[in-house]
Amino acid sequence: MPDLRIVDPCAPRAYDTAQSLKGLGGTEATILRIAHALSAGAAIVIEQAGRTGMCRIDGISFRPMDLSRQSGGLIVVINAWKVALKLRRANPDARIVLWLHVHPGRHNRQMGARLREAGIGVICVSRSHALALRGFLPVSPRIGHIYNPVADDLHPDGTPRKPNRLVFASSPHKGLAQVVELFVHVRRAIPDMKLVIANPGYMRWPMPVLPEGVILRGALDHPALIAELRRALCLFYPQDRFAETFGLVIAEANAVGCPALLHGATGANLEIASSPDQCLDTLDPEAVVARLMAWRTAGPQVRMRREFRLASVAAVWRGLLAGQDVALPGEPGDAKPVGRRGIA
Repeated sequence: MPDLRIVDPCAPRAYDTAQSLKGLGGTEATILRIAHALSAGAAIVIEQAGRTGMCRIDGISFRPMDLSRQSGGLIVVINAWKVALKLRRANPDARIVLWLHVHPGRHNRQMGARLREAGIGVICVSRSHALALRGFLPVSPRIGHIYNPVADDLHPDGTPRKPNRLVFASSPHKGLAQVVELFVHVRRAIPDMKLVIANPGYMRWPMPVLPEGVILRGALDHPALIAELRRALCLFYPQDRFAETFGLVIAEANAVGCPALLHGATGANLEIASSPDQCLDTLDPEAVVARLMAWRTAGPQVRMRREFRLASVAAVWRGLLAGQDVALPGEPGDAKPVGRRGIA
């Protein structure tokens, strides 16, 4: 039996290599990154609803999702709390956690009481994400957080930055219309400014009307995206319509020395940005222009927080695999024990 069984009911298709991640989001990239980091010391299986065949790559087994399958060790369910409950029925003695990468919608308020009753803890992807979830749920299970990881070898490489190049590297549903509207204002003040849009393409979403100065890059593989961030003035993400639970692209931009221009009061932005000057009130267009002009004169020195490095994040996961509850604060009695093992 595996030491770690990751069940992903949500990905639109199977993924198992870096190349297969093109067109998917940060959640899938994070799952693979953690699995590879842990595979040397643990037997790992990843089950995917979108998979039809089995394979084994770099010590990790990939197979179709089967909710009736029994297993020991730690079962980690991606985002779908009802799937976690089904797995509890099939695995009454297993340690089960819900690894939540999203903010649940209003119709999911019952999830807290149901997960608590089943003895299933929740791992969020940032401290602010966990805080928001506690405020959302009338009844809470044990809730903790483990950051999404950034590769240990992702650092600045001396690539010259282009003072007239901005990058938006998210799905259009993450506030692109608002970003484009602000970009139009920026162009009035800085006519030579360009905005590169790299849309991963994992969600169908209407594109706004794009003004002059926009460069569409489509879905980029990870090396190509990092190359764009290395030479950009900044990651341009001034929107308050979508709250990131972590914001992997923000952390990766900072890792290579690229600042991110963010709305400070949205999601995990203040927590993930490595310096406070990257967060401002982007509802004030003049403040956005002023910050860009200042960065064109002297770009900020940004360095990603060490807590986001893969080595640090993997160490927390190893502790969780070993039965340590450092990632899930609270007493085990805060949720109903189930079977011999109790809760995760």
